[in-house]
Amino acid sequence: MKLFIPLCSYILLIGIYAPKALSDSPPLQDVCPMAPQGERKLFINGFLCKHPSTILASDFKTLLLNHAGDLNNMFRSSVNMVTATEFPGLNTLGLAMARTDIAPSGVVLPHSHPRASEMMFVHGGSVVVGFFDTKGKLFQKTLGEGDVFIFPRGLVHYIMNYGFGPATTFSVLNSQNPGVVGITHAMFATESDVVEGLMARMLKFGEMALSDNSTYTGLQWAF
Repeated sequence: MKLFIPLCSYILLIGIYAPKALSDSPPLQDVCPMAPQGERKLFINGFLCKHPSTILASDFKTLLLNHAGDLNNMFRSSVNMVTATEFPGLNTLGLAMARTDIAPSGVVLPHSHPRASEMMFVHGGSVVVGFFDTKGKLFQKTLGEGDVFIFPRGLVHYIMNYGFGPATTFSVLNSQNPGVVGITHAMFATESDVVEGLMARMLKFGEMALSDNSTYTGLQWAF
């Protein structure tokens, strides 16, 4: 009985505070555009808000995703992520956005977002996407224009152009600072032969005749 009351209290505290640790903190006011650099007097987990009297409609509009990125690189792809740092109106809303452009035969190498799940919408073209769970199981699909796919938080995922023309996707992530861990970049960003080998392996997966509930459990990590 003596242990029962402390145990109940401990479980109650977990129930109250655990949900708060699973996502960005909820806002305490309607809007909170990020204050300009010169107005910041201290560092906090997030950004300070502008004074309410200085908030404008323009704080909630961005042109940063209007144009395709530079595809003149060895991966033939570009990812432009917009967080609260670039788009002040996102501050405290728990959101970030991204635009991905991929030329034919291009690829976005395996990476993860440690603080966010990602919901991706295919704006144009055809792509092969996939993610690996913590047991190394691959979940992969071929997507066309209008399709939506979800990459769970923290799991390694990739995107590859599977068509003959350019492909464009837009994503929403459920954190204003999702973070990006590019595991292949850290290991061999300048080793073109290894990158080409990885892309060839991805193409092999893309050619598999997988069902609508596509999974592949025989994958051995190659990166």
